[in-house]
Amino acid sequence: MKPKSYAEAGVDVSEIKRRHDDLAKIFSSTFRFRRGKVGSVYYGIGHYAGLIDLKDGRLLATHIDGVGTKVIVAQKLSRYDTVGIDCVAMNVNDLICVGAEPLAFLDYLALKKPDEHLIKEVAKGVAKGASMAGVAVVGGETAVLPDLLADDERTFDLAGAAVGLVEKDKLVTGEKMKVGEVVVGVSSSGIHSNGLTLARKILLDKYSLHETVAPLDRSLGDELLEPTLIYVKPVLEILRKGVYVSGLAHITGGAFTKLNRLTKGSNLGFNLDDLPEPPPIFKLIQKEGGLSDEEMYRTFNMGVGCCLVTRAECVGEVEKTFKKHGFNTKPIGRVVKGRGVVIRGVKIT
Repeated sequence: MKPKSYAEAGVDVSEIKRRHDDLAKIFSSTFRFRRGKVGSVYYGIGHYAGLIDLKDGRLLATHIDGVGTKVIVAQKLSRYDTVGIDCVAMNVNDLICVGAEPLAFLDYLALKKPDEHLIKEVAKGVAKGASMAGVAVVGGETAVLPDLLADDERTFDLAGAAVGLVEKDKLVTGEKMKVGEVVVGVSSSGIHSNGLTLARKILLDKYSLHETVAPLDRSLGDELLEPTLIYVKPVLEILRKGVYVSGLAHITGGAFTKLNRLTKGSNLGFNLDDLPEPPPIFKLIQKEGGLSDEEMYRTFNMGVGCCLVTRAECVGEVEKTFKKHGFNTKPIGRVVKGRGVVIRGVKIT
C-alpha cells in the first residue's frame, strides 16, 4: 500500500522536531565550555546555523547536513555527478539564512566498498557546488564501512559541513520582522533533496527511473536527480547592498513549516496566499499518492526553494537581484498576526 503521508513513509517531521528539542536541551549544557557567547544567546539550537561569538564583532556560523535518500536514486542509476552539488547546497543555503557568508566546506562519503568512479564523480559534484557557492573545500572524510552499509556494493551515503562568518550587527534571525512585510519566494529546480523517501515509495512502485511519465518531459530519474539550487550569491548581494531583509528561509525538510523558525517566541505567522503553480513533479506525486494539499505543502518545496522577507518597497530590488543571477521570484504572501503558516486557508503544521 502506498503511503499517504511522509510519516507513513517513515519520516515523521513532528516526531523529529520533538527529538530535536530533546537534543537541544542536552547540547545546551555544553555552551559553558566556551568563553563568550554561543548560539543560544541569539536564538537557541534549532535555527539555520550554530553560532559562536569571535569577540571581534563577528560570529562564526556552522551547519551540517546530508543529501538523504536522494543517494538511493543515484545508486540505482549509477549516476553520481550531481549529488555532490546537493550536499553543498543543503549546507550553504542554510548558512545564508542567518546572513552568513559561507567560507569553507567539508564532505563525508561513506561507502560499502572503494569505488574509484563513484568517488571521483561525487567529488566533481562537490567541487561544482563549491564553485557555485564560492566556498573552498578544505577537507573531508571517505569511510569504507562494509559491515554497516547494505548488501548492494554501490551503497553509499553523503553528508557535509560548512562554516561561514557574519557580522554581529548584520545577523538575520527574524527578530525584526513586522506584520505586513512581504514574503518573496524564489524558484526551486524541482524536488531538491527533501521528501525523496515519500516520492520514491509513491512513484517507483509504479514507474521505472528510466521512464518518461506525463506530465514530465524527461525521465523520472533525471527529474529526481536534478540538483538543489544554490542561492548564496544573490542573497549575499542583496545583504551587501543593505536591502532590508528581516528573515530568510531555506525550504527543505518540513517544507513551509521552516518559516516558523523565523517567528520563534513571537506572535507572528505567515499567510502564503499567492504561491506559484507547482512544477509537474509535485503534481505527479500528489496524483499517484492521493496526497492532500496540506501534506504536500508540509513535505515538499512545491517550486519554492527559498523565502526572503522584506518590506514592500524593497521587493523590486530583491527580485531584480535574483533575476540577475538567473532565478525566478514571486511575492507569495505576507507576515501576519498569529503563529503558524497558513496556505490557502489551511494551517500547515
